[in-house]
Amino acid sequence: MKVALIGGGNIGSSVVKGLVKSGIVQPEDMTVTNIIMEAIQPLKDEFGVRITTDNRQAIRDSEIVIVALKPYVGPRVLEELKDCFEPGRHILISFISGKTIAELKAIVGNIPLFRVMPNTAAEFCESLTAVAHAGESEENKAKVSRLFSKMGLCIEIPETMMPAVTVLASCGTAFALRFMRAMAQGGIEIGFSSAQAHQIASQVMLGAAKLILETGHHPEREIDKVCTPKGVTITAINTMEHNGFSSSVIKGITAGYDLVSGNESK
Repeated sequence: MKVALIGGGNIGSSVVKGLVKSGIVQPEDMTVTNIIMEAIQPLKDEFGVRITTDNRQAIRDSEIVIVALKPYVGPRVLEELKDCFEPGRHILISFISGKTIAELKAIVGNIPLFRVMPNTAAEFCESLTAVAHAGESEENKAKVSRLFSKMGLCIEIPETMMPAVTVLASCGTAFALRFMRAMAQGGIEIGFSSAQAHQIASQVMLGAAKLILETGHHPEREIDKVCTPKGVTITAINTMEHNGFSSSVIKGITAGYDLVSGNESK
């Protein structure tokens, strides 16, 4: 499977690392482009992938083309490259937030096209990756699913849910990390070193996630197990809730959704 990734920024680089680490793409079959070679040189040095500033050549050498560009750049770049795509040969995968399949096909024509939203945990094959399409073939759906399922959990959603999954799954990494930071800061205040506090907070979050993923339980079921009457856990949780913990998280997610869905509707 020969893959080109146009735009080796943060999310693009995370996906490149995940694809190579998972073994789904061999380094010599992975081409990464960026207008600044120095930005993607580490990918070549560490992972052995091919790098270039030539988007056209990268597309010619590939079967699957991933466009990992900002919304204000992606459509313009696709307009410049639209004559490079060959129906029957290329599959186009867009990470471009806020740009619909219909908008993108209006630029590149009738080639297989998928909207995909991973997160930066793809680097360690722990991404939640959402995929949407508009009636693509079973063969092409299987190719795309195989690519991203090697980097964590891959789910198919209606395109109308793309703004929601962008906030909950892609931005959600930052939300979880902000909670981790706050937890570690609390740990420092009660006596742990910074390194110990971050190690503890990280492992606790990993363990909590596995409790839910592997049991399928609702989070409250696991919370109830450790909230003994008049105990430390329930006292701490109620203090957090009295200060707006759950409410602020929900409000943040809905504010992010309002922004991204508003951009998509324009």
